[in-house]
Amino acid sequence: MTLDFEPVSELTGPGEAKSNLDVLARLFPDAVVDGTVDVDVLRDLLGDEAALSSAEAFGLRWPGMAEARRLSTLPPTSTLLPKPGESVDWDTTRNIVVEGDNLEVLRLLRRGYSNKVDVIYIDPPYNTGNDFVYDDKRTTSQAEHETAAGQRDDEGALQTGEESDRAQDRKAGASRHTAWLSMMYPRLLVAYHLLKETGVIIVAIDDTEHARLKLLMDRVFGAENFAANVVWQGSGRGDARFTSAGIDYMLIYAKSKTALIQRDARWTEEKVGGTEVIAAARKFWEESGHDPVAATKALQNWWKSAPQDIAKGLGGSRGYKEIDENGRVFSRDNLSSPNPRENLMYDLPHPVTGLPTRRHSSGWRYSRETMAQKIDEGRILFGEDETVSPRYKRFLDEHEDQPIRPVFERDRASSGLQLRRLLDSDAFEYPKDHTVLAKWINSVSESKTDAVVLDFFAGSGSTGHAVMDLNAADKGSRRYILVQLDEPVEKDGYDTIADITRERLRRAGDQSASKLTLDTADVDTGFRSYRLASSNVKAWDGTADQLDLLEAADNLVTGRTTDDLLVETMLRQGVDLTTPLETREVAGSSLYNLAGTLFAYFGIDITVERANEVAKALVAWRDEDPGDADTTVVVRDTGFVDSSAKLNFAAALEQAGFTTLRSI
Repeated sequence: MTLDFEPVSELTGPGEAKSNLDVLARLFPDAVVDGTVDVDVLRDLLGDEAALSSAEAFGLRWPGMAEARRLSTLPPTSTLLPKPGESVDWDTTRNIVVEGDNLEVLRLLRRGYSNKVDVIYIDPPYNTGNDFVYDDKRTTSQAEHETAAGQRDDEGALQTGEESDRAQDRKAGASRHTAWLSMMYPRLLVAYHLLKETGVIIVAIDDTEHARLKLLMDRVFGAENFAANVVWQGSGRGDARFTSAGIDYMLIYAKSKTALIQRDARWTEEKVGGTEVIAAARKFWEESGHDPVAATKALQNWWKSAPQDIAKGLGGSRGYKEIDENGRVFSRDNLSSPNPRENLMYDLPHPVTGLPTRRHSSGWRYSRETMAQKIDEGRILFGEDETVSPRYKRFLDEHEDQPIRPVFERDRASSGLQLRRLLDSDAFEYPKDHTVLAKWINSVSESKTDAVVLDFFAGSGSTGHAVMDLNAADKGSRRYILVQLDEPVEKDGYDTIADITRERLRRAGDQSASKLTLDTADVDTGFRSYRLASSNVKAWDGTADQLDLLEAADNLVTGRTTDDLLVETMLRQGVDLTTPLETREVAGSSLYNLAGTLFAYFGIDITVERANEVAKALVAWRDEDPGDADTTVVVRDTGFVDSSAKLNFAAALEQAGFTTLRSI
């Protein structure tokens, strides 16, 4: 018996409703009968941990929440159309830019990129009162919100309170918050699936939705996985009524903080000014003729006029202000133990007087044995006599990194100026500073040079710019995936914000490429462009017209290419869009080979003879480099002239050892 060609449109992926049901069926077979969950049985199996739906519980709730959650479980119904003409280095790049609604795009990416993303950075709409451009067919009007919240009866009459200005303001505000939360919730739920267990998400926000976003993130990622609330102080306003404001936040969550702790993750940044201080010390060391006293004096004078950010970062004159006999910059650190313990309460004799030196009340930082080792290494600095407590000699060049600081100041105007200069246009206002994003992406990924970075509110493309800069700096192979809605802008020749995204990446890539050397020539400065579109497979609209056999002879949308079919196949099969691809012409059409794990052939008018030709070519190509992985073959469902050709083709592949056949 030959194999069936299972339609790729019937496949399901992680996080989708059907897949969730399959997981439940495997875990609790008693609770799933004929594809339906028996909630009472499931509650019995879970025991006391299963709360009744009416039970009170702590957490964020809003009208429309259940519908927003359901949206995250829907399978995708669209596809992505490849656009090589608006891309850069299509054949070699591994970066991706997608134009279209990000919820549907995330659902499309979920199959191929679940548990593969290292860092998600998003800068969603701040909900400042402007209309939303994200329409998931769930955004409520104020009246709809009031009805869902029980404030209006079935006839639409308002049921709550006096219609004072304050009451009206509260209702209007609640409606806006509801719409914003319902927009964010399904996107974050899908994003959760995309992150690796060691992955991290950074969400930028302002005061308006900060509190609600925190509760929403607690719900999606778990309060136990909250990592940081970063405060970004901008320039502020001189005419503000209460405070100068100008603050943005970045809420950071791990998918699993436990996984990060188990691998001893450390989020660090370069010490501000470390490079400058070392360079100044080297200069003074050489000018002094290698005299540590003279070099130290020169360094201390330099500190008096050092930039403020260096003074803050390195402790100013109280920090790294001395140069030793080897020309190394050091500071004097205390030796007290943070936690008093009996084995740290020993006497430490002065090397000259022999008397016990002044000991800290909590004891020494090091055990007796370690302290002796540090003394032998010359790392313990004693005073003139025992009355002065010893200090630890800490070298700057050994501690160029520090834990990243969750509060920082950076004027945002400079990023706007940089983008205007890059684009020769002010078509995009208030872009995020790509240098700030680069610092945080690098820190939370622990400088991982092959990190996958996702931004599904891409805006002007600051995240992609940041990734390119990081790769240029350390010869990395990080990848970015950007998603931007085709939001109209109609300014300076740009029709949409997505147009600005692509143009910025082109120019930033050119700028970066112009600075590359022979050592960094392989840095990826390109991107593949895709656009969200309806599926290549015609959807039946329920009308009798589509039952016409002649019209139903081809189930694919007119005008779509075999490359379009390939991309939809990859998305449905869960294949990375940048998987290495080879093609060969066979029987008048392209035979696609995706790294030996998937072959696709979308030719038409396939007779028995052509079917045999294609089957032989498939087998020969597979056998050139046989692998251990199961190989899938996908064909065009209406490509065969008759059932005989299709059956012969399936039989030939089955005989050759192919076990998975699909159709589109």
